[in-house]
Amino acid sequence: MDYRHIRLPSQGQKITVADGQLQVPDEPILGYVEGDGIGPDITRACLRIWDAAVAQAYGGKRRIHWCELFLGEGAAARYEGDYFPDETLRAIQELIVAIKGPLTTPVGEGFRSLNVALRQQLDLYACVRPVRHYQGVPSPMRHPEQVDVVIFRENTEDVYAGIEYQSGSEQNQRLAQFLRGELGANFFDDAGLGVKPVSPFASKRLVRKAIQYALDHQRESVTLVHKGNIMKYTEGAFRKWGYEVAREEFGDRTITEDQLYEEYGGKQPEGKVVIKDRIADIIFQLMILRPQEFDVLATMNLNGDYLSDAIAAQVGGVGIAPGANIGDHVAVFEATHGTAPKYAGQDKVNPGSLLFSGVDMLEYLGWQRAADMIRIAYQDTVTDGIVTYDFARQMEGATEVPTSGFADALIERLGDADLESRRAERARELAAERAERERRRMQAPDEEMLASGRKPVTVADIMTRSIISVPASASVDAALRVMREHDISAVLVEPTDVQEWGVMTRRDVVGRVAGGGRSSAEVTAGEVASRPIITVGADTPLSDFGRLMMERDIRRAVVERNGEFVGIATETDFTNSVEQFGWVRGE
Repeated sequence: MDYRHIRLPSQGQKITVADGQLQVPDEPILGYVEGDGIGPDITRACLRIWDAAVAQAYGGKRRIHWCELFLGEGAAARYEGDYFPDETLRAIQELIVAIKGPLTTPVGEGFRSLNVALRQQLDLYACVRPVRHYQGVPSPMRHPEQVDVVIFRENTEDVYAGIEYQSGSEQNQRLAQFLRGELGANFFDDAGLGVKPVSPFASKRLVRKAIQYALDHQRESVTLVHKGNIMKYTEGAFRKWGYEVAREEFGDRTITEDQLYEEYGGKQPEGKVVIKDRIADIIFQLMILRPQEFDVLATMNLNGDYLSDAIAAQVGGVGIAPGANIGDHVAVFEATHGTAPKYAGQDKVNPGSLLFSGVDMLEYLGWQRAADMIRIAYQDTVTDGIVTYDFARQMEGATEVPTSGFADALIERLGDADLESRRAERARELAAERAERERRRMQAPDEEMLASGRKPVTVADIMTRSIISVPASASVDAALRVMREHDISAVLVEPTDVQEWGVMTRRDVVGRVAGGGRSSAEVTAGEVASRPIITVGADTPLSDFGRLMMERDIRRAVVERNGEFVGIATETDFTNSVEQFGWVRGE
């Protein structure tokens, strides 16, 4: 492929894809963009570190051949003012893996953000942000070491899709007229209007990638983060589709949080990832109060934007927070902070964000040994008090060094790390933490569920999951014994030649047997069962279920999913949920 300014190295081989998997040669060609502002300073330092780690990890048998690419100001200087040249996009697609420094978005050039444009043009639909603490790094938290989470943020939809119309514009007025006249919407005059698309396609592929990551990296759980209690048909749908992916595509390797407690007594089965969900505002609290409860977070664009920076602040800030934008195969790793032009060319700033983005890039290539060596050497460098100015001013007795000096110090420590013993130590720490969480879940399940932020949102969250049925000819006494044995508040009553399916609850027994002065031993379940049964979808929000019970004057409903009965939800289940968890309302 011919390029104007990009020069592919004469040595090395391109990464390819075969059978859906990356094929990485021992000497791959990778793209890099220096970036703007402080970009050249941190990129030069990181290139040296990455190359040194690869050389030491593999004894010179592997090597990266770097190909410089151009975006932002560096591109504008070469491409007649074009900050976003098409040939750079083509080169990234050809090379498959690239890394870039921070970019300046030109004012008035048609871009909301070069980073957003890059993600959308290359369909890099997953923004992946690992956040963990390294000992010695300044943090505002008492126990920052408890933070070790990977955020999967959907990149292409939500309010970031850019479907919005300015107040007073002709398009805004036409949309406002349609919303009010055709759909009965109600909002203030002259409101700016935006559209929040959330599709099953984009949601499912994001959650699919998050679950696969959790399985590949032996993570405990994937948490779907949403505001589905308010935005039922966008964020609530994201939650629904996320569970569908887990159930339909990873059913043999995942369990829900309900199953963890109800079927396994809080003890997580070997090789299974727990799928759970949390409301967005609650997760912000939990990542401060109980961050160790969460491993992988999967969420939509705006939630993910907030969460990524907020959680990074707990472990040292975005200055050391790595990031990547990944599609089906093409991946662009990036510094997550800005260009900081004030410090450009001063060899001063912390290279951590770009450095760890490169570490994640090495992992993406399957070069785990080199990645681990950098992490350990970074930890040792900081522990020795050798840091850049941003950390030095927060640490007593630290030695402040420039960006290049920090790279020198880290490279010196690459060979000192006892890699295998440090890996084993890390594995023991993780195993002990997981064992403690499991112990608490098994000893006090209700308290742990409540403390970990689990609150019911849909009918599926409160229903009795075991579908237990009795023959219509069974006595009420026999049906009650079945309910006691299974600790349930209702049973289905099987159909006969002349009667359809019914449902019997304890309230039916009180009203139709005891209230009528009849004998429970002589009356059959078929005689007291309520018919016809009322069905409700498993994903129905609890607020809608409450209204349904009032409007239809019912006290129970059979829960269905995809045309199959999956549970029974009763008035008792509803009120017990409110009593235990409080009412999850619009906040």
